[in-house]
Amino acid sequence: MVDLQAGWQTERLDLEPLIAEHAVELAPALDDLSLHRFTGGEALSASALADRYQRLANRRSPDGEQLWGNWVLRSRETGTALGTVQATLPAAGPSAGPADIAWVVATAAQGRGYAKEAARSLADRLCESGWSVAACIHPRNLASQHVARAALLAATDVTRDGERRWIRPASAR
Repeated sequence: MVDLQAGWQTERLDLEPLIAEHAVELAPALDDLSLHRFTGGEALSASALADRYQRLANRRSPDGEQLWGNWVLRSRETGTALGTVQATLPAAGPSAGPADIAWVVATAAQGRGYAKEAARSLADRLCESGWSVAACIHPRNLASQHVARAALLAATDVTRDGERRWIRPASAR
């Protein structure tokens, strides 16, 4: 099982379990309307983001049906928080369905492969624990499609709310 309370390292990143205090440094980095172009919503204030992160830090949905893994991407070179990755897993385990993953990287840090590195690492860890991995991506979000391919996800014909479902079987390495 993936430890939702533990962080890990990739080649250039430290991934830290998300806590409410991360909102102070992430709110300014994520305060960019372009980050919501394909996903909807809007940037949250530091206070609203801290409230959201506090709920996510419970690592479980209120009804207990989902497990939540959320990590901050931090550049090991600069110590700067660059964005987040997340996994939503059925609490009943891998046989109950895939782990849905998502990522967001601050605009100033985009184009350097951080999202690819983090998403691939997260997908690898999930697959090693027996999970298949899925992501929903808007058809015009080419950057996220590149990230999904780097994480070994493949597009399916399934769409939901205008987004295409991408899948990586647990056996894919």
